[in-house]
Amino acid sequence: MKKPLRARIGGARVAAPSAVAERARAGLFAYVDGMAAQGAAPETALAEIAEGKAATGIARVALSATAAPAGLACTRGCAFCCILGGEDGATITEAEARALHAALRPLAGQPDGRAWHPRACPALDPETRACRAYDARPVICRSYVSTDAAACERVAGGIPAQGPGTLGPYHTYLAALGLSRAALRGVRRVSTHALSRLAAAAVEGASLEDALAASRHKPGALDAELSRSRRDRSRAGLP
Repeated sequence: MKKPLRARIGGARVAAPSAVAERARAGLFAYVDGMAAQGAAPETALAEIAEGKAATGIARVALSATAAPAGLACTRGCAFCCILGGEDGATITEAEARALHAALRPLAGQPDGRAWHPRACPALDPETRACRAYDARPVICRSYVSTDAAACERVAGGIPAQGPGTLGPYHTYLAALGLSRAALRGVRRVSTHALSRLAAAAVEGASLEDALAASRHKPGALDAELSRSRRDRSRAGLP
């Protein structure tokens, strides 16, 4: 790679609101600089960015500094948000997919969330509706909150309702992934994965390699998720 990684990030573009894109870019700069300060080789930083470790780390740091909205209705076992929509359920990074597989593969063959609801996340315990991979849960699971549990139930049934939504760091995470892909184009693949397919493969006993292959998105999936992110922010009146 002839062009330095930091210069690639600086020149990358992503289809996200400018404020979100620049937060994501600043996070990637900080990640690269931090790796260099620790003596990591540039190739190591490149690999971690490609796997999505940087985007995930940026979001987790931001979430730790984000105050929870007042009046949250989220409680253990209220799992309507874990009824996954569409074919994918949610977008996750390769690093998150690897961590989730490691947490769920030992549970292969046990009843999973789909015994409670056919579209439920396989990471759920069907009896308690608690997440069995809580420590390895992806950014989307950490970012999705609601002030109205009944609204979550309606949304899970395909009926739009006010109450649930994603915290700001999720949108920064998506922008960081988009910038990572643009910065590493022609150098390293930056893949995203379908949460529902990855979790299903893991609890069905698939190897990591097979689970990653089964859940890997087509390139346009990240662009579609970035478009949804912009629409969500626009509806919420955010820049």
